[in-house]
Amino acid sequence: MTFHEVDIVARTIYGEARGEYGRKDGGLAALVAVGNVIINRMKDKRRYGETLIRICQKPYQFSCWLKGDPNRSLIESVNQNDEVFKRCVEVSENLIYGRWPDLTGGSDHYHADYVMPPWANKKHLRIKIGRHLFYRLGGF
Repeated sequence: MTFHEVDIVARTIYGEARGEYGRKDGGLAALVAVGNVIINRMKDKRRYGETLIRICQKPYQFSCWLKGDPNRSLIESVNQNDEVFKRCVEVSENLIYGRWPDLTGGSDHYHADYVMPPWANKKHLRIKIGRHLFYRLGGF
């Protein structure tokens, strides 16, 4: 893996879950779980993308990368001076290199608990971590 891949995965985790890091029911596990989804999507490259960068930046997969999303400017400008981003980089590295476990039971999708996307189905629900619900929809 390259520095650029670690960085893009870390920025995605930051954009999607940084607010969960300070929560008692989220914490580091919330960052890891979002990273787990990215890593799990590598198992279905035809559906999600051939590389971690393509998986993260594929349109309509991770809202933080959408043009016009307020998180987009944050993830593009954040740097190592931000303590939560530093943790996201650590999470990214450890997940990419297989040092940390999958907390989500193979999940390839998630959403916040205050929305209900049309694809969400309780029979595919694996776990709730913080305010995110994690699902395994793929057949891998």
